[in-house]
Amino acid sequence: MSDPSVQPDTAVIIPAKDEADRVAATVRAALAIPGVDLVVVVDDGSFDDTGRVAKAAGAHVVRHSRNRGKAAAMESGAEAVRLLDTLTLGGQRARHLLFLDADLAATAGAAAALIEPVRAGAADMTIAMFTTRVKLGGHGIVVRLARDGIKRAVGWQATQPLNGQRCLTRAAFEAARPLAFGFGVETGLTIDLIRKGFRVQEVEVEMAHRATGTDWRAQLHRARQLRDVALALASREQLVTNLRSTLRTPR
Repeated sequence: MSDPSVQPDTAVIIPAKDEADRVAATVRAALAIPGVDLVVVVDDGSFDDTGRVAKAAGAHVVRHSRNRGKAAAMESGAEAVRLLDTLTLGGQRARHLLFLDADLAATAGAAAALIEPVRAGAADMTIAMFTTRVKLGGHGIVVRLARDGIKRAVGWQATQPLNGQRCLTRAAFEAARPLAFGFGVETGLTIDLIRKGFRVQEVEVEMAHRATGTDWRAQLHRARQLRDVALALASREQLVTNLRSTLRTPR
């Protein structure tokens, strides 16, 4: 923690799969954020040295023996933080949860801006808006699906609805559980928290991922994103339909 005047109140959770080349830089940058005194990397079934590299950089590492997906990694990381809060803080307070992707490298340090509104009590969840845009290989289909689905569900216009860089209070995270499956987690989080009255705010940050490609692996990744976001939206629309049907049924 670089600024001793800021009391430690935030844990960083980094889901990671096969990110040995960038995760160490991400961990080091996260540990330097004022108020961060814990970084948990969830090694989600990596085939490379992601876990070992992350631990050497200063992270606590949780290992999934097989790939279970982003939402499961987030849940595992949050549970690890809860257990550490109980052991080290006696359960008297709970850290805020800052979720970061493993490939941010040194730009992860800019996530400090995501913590401030949560720390100040102005927001229950913040979502990053990257000011540095990297050329992506896709065509924005998944982004449009998520953005339109969120607007339709709760009336809120998200700028970067799939951005995984988010800071939440522990209460907000618990209210959103169980998380939507896989890559639908961000869309589900936004809808569920707004529906429950939590305050969501977007924050501009100078962060960046590695550029994504157009090869078959990248196309497969986007297909999975599309599937998971569609499932998250469909399940939430069905929930509303069922609720309305129940309210209209005579007793």
